[in-house]
Parts: sequence; C-alpha cells; structure tokens
Amino acid sequence: MRLATFNLLHGRSLSDGTVHADRISSAIADLDADVLGLQEVDRAQPRSGHIDLTALAATALGAETHRFAAAVVGTPGQSWQPWHSGADIAHPQYGIALVSRYPVQRWQITQLPAAPMRSPVYVPDGGLLLLRDEPRVLLAAVVETPDGPMTVATTHLSFVPGWNVRQLRAAVRALRALPAPRVLLGDLNMPAGPVRAFTGWRPLARAATFPSPSPKTQLDHVLADPRGAGELGRVVQVRTPHAPVSDHRPLVVRFDRR
Repeated sequence: MRLATFNLLHGRSLSDGTVHADRISSAIADLDADVLGLQEVDRAQPRSGHIDLTALAATALGAETHRFAAAVVGTPGQSWQPWHSGADIAHPQYGIALVSRYPVQRWQITQLPAAPMRSPVYVPDGGLLLLRDEPRVLLAAVVETPDGPMTVATTHLSFVPGWNVRQLRAAVRALRALPAPRVLLGDLNMPAGPVRAFTGWRPLARAATFPSPSPKTQLDHVLADPRGAGELGRVVQVRTPHAPVSDHRPLVVRFDRR
C-alpha cells in the first residue's frame, strides 16, 4: 500500500508559472498512490484554467473515490471569503482533497479556525507581506483497504507559528473519534520534531520536501497514531520525487502490510 501527500500549489509550475493539466496528471500518476492527500487545491479557479484538480488527480491514479473540501470561496491572495455550506459550487474555491483507490465507508470534515491576525510572509514576487490567514480544514476518510478499515486524513495548516500547533492538536482530537489505524497526511507548515512533540504521533518518513528545486526542510508529513499503528505494517520505501509542478515535493510512503 502506498500513501502520499502533495501540496499542489494549484498545479502551477515553477519553470514558467503556468498551469497545464498534462503536467499535473503526469506528476500525480508518478506517485502511484493508493490514497493521496492534496493541499492547495483549486476548483473552478480562472488561474488554473477552471480545472477540477481533485477529479484530475483521481483520473490520473485510476481512482473512483475522491472528495474536495473547500476552505475558502474566491482566490487566495486576492479576494476570498471563508467557505460556507450555501456556497455556489460554480464559484472559484480553494482547499484540500483526498483521492482513494479503495472504497470509503464515511467522510468527516472538521473546520480548523484561521489565525486571527495578519502575519508577515515572504512572497517571491512581492517581498515581505502582511497576509490574512485562511481558514483551515481537516478532511478524513474511513477507507476499506484489503486488510480492513483504516482512517486516512489530510490537512494544510497555518503558516503562523503557534497557531498551526493549535490546529494540529484539534485535528488529532478529531481523528481519534475514527477507527484505528489512523494516518494524517499533509502540509503542516512545521518540521518533524515539533510535530511529534505536540501530537505524540509517529512520523513515518523523514525527508526534506521544501522548496522543491533543492529541499532543505520537511513541511509535508505522513504521521501515524501510535494506537493501532502496528496494523499499518512496515515502511519499505520513502520517495520525494521532483515533480514538474509545485514548490513542494510530494512525499510517498510504501508499506508492506503482510
């Protein structure tokens, strides 16, 4: 079984700043993941050619089961509002997604509040900017694998130090209500040491993932709740391929569950 997480940067390539469906499909197909968590995912966004990136990823993996969870309506960095249940799905949306080759018994979405203050962020084209943080979302699925059910979730946490810890702890609390074994995939915007210290969950891979051309730090993680983690099997491979899109490298973990 392969699990993977990938911050897509809405499918944009660093080489030319454009979004092409074939590049995204190629990058995702190369992961060959049975369950894939995606972050910075666009739906109906002009900047990404109105591509449904979640559906595109599912097709690339030959997966029939997938779900997108919006965090905002509008375009990050421009004009947006927190997502609400009455939002028109034809409007531009941005969030996270899970794609699974296995059937899903149930889905669960947990809203994680945004940091209440603007925070300084370095933007390559704009220098240091004070940015309003976006709401954050946890998307979890109880997946029917050949070896039985397991919970797989994904999230993209705040870039604001301290606030991302609060969100991570809220995510872990929400996941413990779902069946073990439990795995969290995502861009947590913090390195592995603090992640383990603040959750007690076990990192299943230690590898730098950001920035993609020459990774120096690990922001993207595959974590297992130690309660029930023995059922996951043994990690036999970790990959961080250099994809043709995004400023993050995907993180792929392969298990031998025999």
